Amino acid sequence: MAFTLQIGENAKDFSLPATDGKTYSLSNFNDSKYLVIFFTCNHCPYVINSDEITRKTVEKYSPKGIKFVGINSNSKNTYEDDSFDNMVVRMKANNFPWLYLYDETQEIALAYGALRTPHFYVFNENRKLVYTGRAVDSPRDPSKISINDLENALEELLADKPISVDVTNPIGCNVKWDGKDAHWMPADACDLVF
Repeated sequence: MAFTLQIGENAKDFSLPATDGKTYSLSNFNDSKYLVIFFTCNHCPYVINSDEITRKTVEKYSPKGIKFVGINSNSKNTYEDDSFDNMVVRMKANNFPWLYLYDETQEIALAYGALRTPHFYVFNENRKLVYTGRAVDSPRDPSKISINDLENALEELLADKPISVDVTNPIGCNVKWDGKDAHWMPADACDLVF
């Protein structure tokens, strides 16, 4: 069995606290036609440098019936910056237009097979996975972005077209697994595209 959720598989349910003080599960987003779940964090330079690109995507597609949910699964024991308290501070400072959930047990990162931060998953109206991977090809240096795979996938989804590139390799820091070296990844966690 593959580590990362495969195209056509169902979104995995969760019950996670958010920085807005509420707890969310998959059913909270039933009123959104499409759903983008992305694994992110507070400290990773790939996340920090591409957050404003993600903001533009969210602002562009939210009015079109697409909900965006960020999940931080990084261990606060690896990077204190990734603690829930720091998530709250970061959301307050940046006013990002997405929900920000905390996966302290890392069970949801494992259920989805999150590889890096950021790692995006796009689900259709039946909550089947139609795209997974990166948003852009240069998240650490946005001046070098030549393609936005996430927006391309969303455009095709909204146009009821098949997603022409449905899997890409996420680009970023690996998920920080609790009790492991900062660069450790599960043995079966590997690139999605070879």
